[in-house]
Amino acid sequence: MGIFDKLFGKKQQQETLDQGLQKTREGFLGKITKAIAGKSTVDEEVLDELENALVSADVGVETTVKIIDQIEKRVAKDKYLNTAELNSILRQEIENILIAAPQDSAYENYELPTGHKPHVILVVGVNGVGKTTTIGKLAHNFSQAGKSVLLGAADTFRAAAVDQLSIWSQRTNVPIVKKDMGSDPASVAYDTIISGVARNSDVIIIDTAGRLHNKLHLMDELTKIKRVIQKVIPDAPHEVMLVLDGSTGQNALEQAKHFTAATDVTALAITKLDGTAKGGVVLAIASQFKIPVKFIGVGEKATDLLVFDKQQFVNGLFPFDK
Repeated sequence: MGIFDKLFGKKQQQETLDQGLQKTREGFLGKITKAIAGKSTVDEEVLDELENALVSADVGVETTVKIIDQIEKRVAKDKYLNTAELNSILRQEIENILIAAPQDSAYENYELPTGHKPHVILVVGVNGVGKTTTIGKLAHNFSQAGKSVLLGAADTFRAAAVDQLSIWSQRTNVPIVKKDMGSDPASVAYDTIISGVARNSDVIIIDTAGRLHNKLHLMDELTKIKRVIQKVIPDAPHEVMLVLDGSTGQNALEQAKHFTAATDVTALAITKLDGTAKGGVVLAIASQFKIPVKFIGVGEKATDLLVFDKQQFVNGLFPFDK
C-alpha cells in the first residue's frame, strides 16, 4: 500500500467520485427512469429515449450508436428483455467501452512507473481547461505520495500561466524552473530537465503553451521541446498528457482531435466533471481515441484530482448497483 493510499483510500476516492459525477448521474439516470416508466419490456420507444439520454450526457453519437446496437442485439437474442435488466446491461456495455480503451495502473496511488528516473511528463492543452491547475494538483499529490517533484513553466506566452504555476509551487512547496514571459519555451524545458537531474527528482512536470489556432506551429514547438529534453534524457518525455475540460462536452472531443493530430499524446486528464452533466464525454473520448484516461478532476481541492479507475467511474454512474 502506497503512502497516498493511506491518506486517500479507495472508499474515500469512490465517495469523492460519486459526488463529482452527481450532475451527470442525475441527468443520465433521470432520463433512463423516464424512458422506462410504465414499460415492462425494452421496445423502440425505450431505445429512442435511452439514445437521447446518452447523447445528452455527451457520450457522443458514435459511442451511443455502439451501445444501442449492442442492446438491440440483446433484445433480438433474448426476445423479451425486462426494463429492470436495462441498467445492468447498460452498465455492462459502458464497462466494455472502458475496458476496450487501453488502461494501466502506472499512477495508482500516485506511484511512478519503474525503470527510469526522473519520470518526465509534458502537459499540453488549450488555455482555460484547467491545465496549470491540474499540474499543481499533480505536484501536490505526487509530493504527498513521497515523490520529489520539479515543475517547469514553459508556457512563457502567458504571464498568468507562469504566475499561476508559481503560486502552486509555493503552495505545495515544490521547486519550479521559470523565466521571463516571452522566453523560449524549449530553453525553459531544457533548464528544467538539467535541474531535475541535478536534484535527483522523481518526477518532472513541464507546462506548455495552450495555443491551438496554428497546429503546425504547435507541433513545431512541441517537437523542439522534445528534442532539447532528449539531449539530456534520450527516452523523455515519458508521458505527453493532454488536459481536457469535461464540462465542454463535444468541444473537448474536437480539442482531442487537434492535439492528437499535432503530437503523440499518450495520456489524458479530464477536468471539471463535477460541474457538468456531460460526464459521458469520458466514454466518448475513451471509445474514439483509444488513449488512456489517467486522471479526472471532480472538484477544486488537490485531492479531487483522482487517478482514473474505470470500475470506480462506472460505480459513480450506477451507485445503486455497486
